[in-house]
Amino acid sequence: MRTEHFKEKFGPYAMVVGGSDGLGLAFAAAIARRGLNLVLIARQKVRLESAEALLRETYKVDVISIAADVADYESVKEAILNLDISIGLLVYNAAFAPIGLFENQSEEQIALAESVNVKAPLLLTRLLSVSMIIQKRGGIILMSSLAGSQGSPNLAVYAATKSFNTILAEGLWNELKPHGVDVIACCAGAVLTPGYQQTETIGTAPGTMTAREVAEATLNALGKGPVVTPGAINKIARFLLTRLLSRKAAINIMNKNTGGLV
Repeated sequence: MRTEHFKEKFGPYAMVVGGSDGLGLAFAAAIARRGLNLVLIARQKVRLESAEALLRETYKVDVISIAADVADYESVKEAILNLDISIGLLVYNAAFAPIGLFENQSEEQIALAESVNVKAPLLLTRLLSVSMIIQKRGGIILMSSLAGSQGSPNLAVYAATKSFNTILAEGLWNELKPHGVDVIACCAGAVLTPGYQQTETIGTAPGTMTAREVAEATLNALGKGPVVTPGAINKIARFLLTRLLSRKAAINIMNKNTGGLV
């Protein structure tokens, strides 16, 4: 999509939730390169301010930063409603991933995963889609994961929440399409982000991509279908896991990749 069309369809502001570093920052940069202004939401104020300064200086766009925890939806909602701008694109990238056996995870960890990975994207999508429907244009990107294609041992809660986002995006893709609003779920594989580097050895997972590659592939796919899986190897993996293999076989394959996580 050409820059002029992208700005007309999704501008003037895009909101990136979890946009202070990693994949969220890559999304913000890719959107700024296309000429849109930004609203960034993230918990860590120092990183958020650093990202804001970098994006302003590099791309000469307006950047509004909101230091907030999306687990507290009501405070995030209040901050958004106080903005006197038009938001034409939502990228929900924030996530919390409890790692390890389900039996060892606390109620607080599980509740946090539900708040950040399910409740917040669901309600923010509802909140921001209202004006998009009225204006007959806009876009919503929900970050999912290959882990959400089937049960993923040692990532069971995270995988379940990501499955929710994929199904939500698929339904809304059909519902909002007549209103001119594009919806897509990005089912990414391994992405080289600070969080990934804390849990894995870099380069060991097949199909590992950079954050910029994932962001660009997702933005380029917006409007072309309800789900995108960046990377050829990851596309093949998702096809095998969801179309060719039995659920039992798919879970066993995921266990070889996630079963050792602690």
